[in-house]
Amino acid sequence: MKRHFYISDSLDDLATLENELSSIGFEKPQFHVLSNNEAGLENHHLHAVESVLKSDVVYKTEIGFFIGLFISIAVLLFAGLSGVTQTYTWIPFIFLAIILLGFCTWEGGFIGTQEIHHDFARFKKTLDDGRHIFFVDITLEQEQALSGIIDKHPNMETAGEGSSTPRLVIDAQRLFKRFMHSAP
Repeated sequence: MKRHFYISDSLDDLATLENELSSIGFEKPQFHVLSNNEAGLENHHLHAVESVLKSDVVYKTEIGFFIGLFISIAVLLFAGLSGVTQTYTWIPFIFLAIILLGFCTWEGGFIGTQEIHHDFARFKKTLDDGRHIFFVDITLEQEQALSGIIDKHPNMETAGEGSSTPRLVIDAQRLFKRFMHSAP
């Protein structure tokens, strides 16, 4: 799958675009709108990016985890190789390693909550200018259909491509939504 990014000034145009894509078989988990105008997204019933995914919390938490893991292993190696565990036991060093791992993971996530997602950082100025980012994850078979729909929207600016959400995740979201709507 591939992700296509587009820039628009009009939420009305994006609402029309979403409806057109849905009518030819695209599913809601395949497209999103990124905007600083939360109220406008809600009023137009657009498929907005979830707030937690706008920030870099997940990515930075992973980085913090791996930094913490490295530091924790270093503490345990130091304790084992220095021979200090023969005098004091392993328990303080194991607790220190666990605390350092948890702290680094937490700190990474905390830093990530304050930063725009690394995939969206290139659009920060565009968003600050009051414009909107529309992105869609497509298969190769859907490429031509997307081009046909986008051609009907001359005010949409192409803003590049990127890596998409894995197909498995999109399918899982679609199945979950169907399950929730069919539940009594």
